[in-house]
Amino acid sequence: MSDLDHVKEIERTLSGESSQRDPLVRASWLRCIEDYGMDPARRAAAHIITDTKFREHRDQSERLIATARSGLQALFRQVAGQNYVLLLSDADGICVDFFGDPQFENDLRSAGLSLGSDWSENLAGTCGVGSCIYTGQPVTVHQSDHFGMDHIGLSCTAAPIYDSLGQLVAVLDISLLRSPSPKTSQTLAMNLVTASVRRIELANLMAANRRDWVLRIAGHPEFLDVDPEAAVALDGTGRIIGLTHGAEAMMNEGQGAPLLGQRIQSVLDLAIDDLPDLMRDRPTEDRLIRLRDGGALFAHAIAPQALRMVLPVKTKAARPRSPLAHFAGADPALSQTLHMAERLAATDVPLLIMGETGTGKTRFARAIHTVAGGGRILLTLDCATLDAATFNAAIGNLSSTRATLLLRGVEGLTPAVQPHVIAALDRHEQLRAISTARDDVAVRLDATLYFRLVGATLALPPLRLRRDFDWLLDRLLRQRTATTPRLSTAARAALASRAWPGNIRELERVLDVALATTAGGTLDLSDFPAPPQSDPEDDTAAFEALLEACGWNMAQAARRLGVDRSTVLRRMRKVGLRVPS
Repeated sequence: MSDLDHVKEIERTLSGESSQRDPLVRASWLRCIEDYGMDPARRAAAHIITDTKFREHRDQSERLIATARSGLQALFRQVAGQNYVLLLSDADGICVDFFGDPQFENDLRSAGLSLGSDWSENLAGTCGVGSCIYTGQPVTVHQSDHFGMDHIGLSCTAAPIYDSLGQLVAVLDISLLRSPSPKTSQTLAMNLVTASVRRIELANLMAANRRDWVLRIAGHPEFLDVDPEAAVALDGTGRIIGLTHGAEAMMNEGQGAPLLGQRIQSVLDLAIDDLPDLMRDRPTEDRLIRLRDGGALFAHAIAPQALRMVLPVKTKAARPRSPLAHFAGADPALSQTLHMAERLAATDVPLLIMGETGTGKTRFARAIHTVAGGGRILLTLDCATLDAATFNAAIGNLSSTRATLLLRGVEGLTPAVQPHVIAALDRHEQLRAISTARDDVAVRLDATLYFRLVGATLALPPLRLRRDFDWLLDRLLRQRTATTPRLSTAARAALASRAWPGNIRELERVLDVALATTAGGTLDLSDFPAPPQSDPEDDTAAFEALLEACGWNMAQAARRLGVDRSTVLRRMRKVGLRVPS
């Protein structure tokens, strides 16, 4: 395009004629003439500020430059072979950091692609940096999109960098002296520059909030730990005190009020006390968080620097990817039980696994046996139907084989059988006992047998007291269908608030019914069978147990029940419950 054609197109566009230019470009041209009084026919040299002014701008941007430099170096290595240059400009449009090929230094400086160049729109006209600062959005100003004739050979793609308080503080620009004519040729440049800006904002947030919780967020679990899409910083009360620019789009789309200053529980089904459960010791696919509108994201919580020194150090050795690693999500009490089971599995200590019916005692025992390894065989006996002859025949087949004896429902051992169990354990030194029981076995077993069977006790909590209910619910759904169906908010809240007398076994049955009868892709409350009727006193006991499991935290209890905090308080008053002093 000739200089004259360029000037005429600007005149035609501003007179209202139709144009193929982006609306952003047309709006910038209008500002250049009406607001800045520029003449498209007049040539102007690049604007380079004095050394003194440059040092002032550079010093003010020192922390940002230090934070961004490693990312910019990595980006420049990606694009250097295509003759791109990188400019990091501050919020005034002054280039405070630069990456380019030294052999083209003179050409680049003449075009204003150098340190100290001023790319503010009121001086340089329509350009990548200036238009990006004005709009606050990523832009590509390609060749004759530029207002000034001195710049129509350039192609500039720029993205804004926001600080953790949402203020635009810099612009990252990737430019070419000469480029292919189609504007679409810069699509890759736009993807690269926006990805780099996202990482710079994340690094800046992490550096500025070392003493606060940081919640990193991704739409897919695969990228959560390596390249999250957004992040927020939280103070000790759960208030959002910092964020990356992408957090608003991911967590607050269409919600109105800005995220900054809100409590995290007003945006997510999450409280500050839940953050330790989202740390990196858990698989990424299990770190699921729910938006208030029913959507889901994946999150990685990073503890305040001071708190990292006192939080338990969890390594892969503490929770290996073994059968035991699949028993719990973010449930602190159950996690401690699993950790103890992991350490005891490889020993010969006899174990007693306690828990209500349906809590998974037998599966837990089998998992411990599997983790123990060592070539043991597993012999499972149901104590409720066991007689002396059957027991002796089963034990006799073991000979001298190293084995685990799993006694299901050990409280059901009759007095006639108990002496035979004692004799077998005395005779067979390589026989390790693992027992399961629903209630106290001390009053049902011979004292000698009791101490032979109970070296350590592992308790599995009832489902109504587990804090990882959502994790377990999603896991059971994934096990039952190739495509995990979505649960409505009402259905999820209703399931979380049930008493579950049959525990996991009952939940599995309820899910099987819902999946078999639903006609759509979303499971709603009507798809699930109604809970069995229960005694009012049992309901009160279950309600009190839920409050205890939540540490008498009204907000947590309300989330589990799917109600607001005031409803929990009213129900407490109605049944005569008070927070323990």
